[in-house]
Amino acid sequence: MLLTPEAQNVNKLIEKHLSTMPFYIQEYIRAKKRSGLSPNTLLQYLYRYIHFLNWLLREAIVDVESIDKIPLSSLENLKKTEVELYIEYLREEEIPAEKNAKKHRGDQVVFLSVQSLKSLFNYLTKETETTDGECYFYRNVMSKIVLLTKKETANRRAEKISSVILNEEEIDDFLFFVENGYEHTLSNKLSRQRFLRDKERDKAILSLMLGSGIRVKEATQLELKKINLTKNKIGITRKGNGEDTVGVLDSAMQDLKRYLDIRKERYPGAVDSPFCFITDYKGIRPLSSRAVQKLVHKYTGAFSSDKGISPHKLRHSFAADYIRKGGELILLKGQMGHRNIETTTLYTNLSSKENQVILDRMDESRRSQSDIHKETE
Repeated sequence: MLLTPEAQNVNKLIEKHLSTMPFYIQEYIRAKKRSGLSPNTLLQYLYRYIHFLNWLLREAIVDVESIDKIPLSSLENLKKTEVELYIEYLREEEIPAEKNAKKHRGDQVVFLSVQSLKSLFNYLTKETETTDGECYFYRNVMSKIVLLTKKETANRRAEKISSVILNEEEIDDFLFFVENGYEHTLSNKLSRQRFLRDKERDKAILSLMLGSGIRVKEATQLELKKINLTKNKIGITRKGNGEDTVGVLDSAMQDLKRYLDIRKERYPGAVDSPFCFITDYKGIRPLSSRAVQKLVHKYTGAFSSDKGISPHKLRHSFAADYIRKGGELILLKGQMGHRNIETTTLYTNLSSKENQVILDRMDESRRSQSDIHKETE
């Protein structure tokens, strides 16, 4: 599998930070990488481990010079009260925000930090092996830590998603706006020139995501050789580096074809890149996930005259429309690349409009019965 410069940079950062870590964390990261955990996830775990180990040093819970010297015994003998103090610190620590402001971590961020430590301790106490065939140690203090998270019903989560996705009418209106209306919102000549240069590329990205439900990373890593314009299919790399083939709406593939027809002419040097979506910023390179996020936010914000939405909401928009059109859950699961059907069932709750129609009919029927009773009194 070809790696984008973005993915290569993530791997470089992982290797850079690993060199400062204890051997057992190096082993953990490499083991989880082999098992398919994404480099982005592993990098985020590393950042959390660095934060935790530095806290152990700062609080004098361990007596060594640097975090790479922290022995396994320090984790084996860690007290539950010490872990609870660290969680309290995670919640209360002030972290930088925009415009020199300060903020505190949200519950979800704290939860993810704790989960990363649980994963590490689970590995050390269950998956490692010494020359004697034993695990590094068996006392898992993290198994005693329980964090309660706010529970949401599927309906509640679906309602929140529904408020920030494009409905079936808006999807067509949005793509029409990108094609015919967005240019007229630009008063700056340079901005208009850049838009016209990238118009086919940007429309193809948006149309592809709305026409297939693929993730941002799957779009940025899409290779030219994995596009089948005849069968309306593309080959993508899923989470965990698994290879998959997904179908794409014909209208989206037509937008993609229009972009491919002008790709070499519009971006000199494009012939040397195997990736579909490219930029000529600092040389020909594939668009990064961050660039696509900004791109989606820009166009959706201009379309709604409101706050733009994220690429993931385009994915939700596709899935909701799929269900509205009568698509089956098991087929949608494969299309979206979900690992379990529970994730896919969320989209059965997105058709609140249809649900309200049924409720209105029930209410109308009951009102009619009530009126009949009144007339007979």
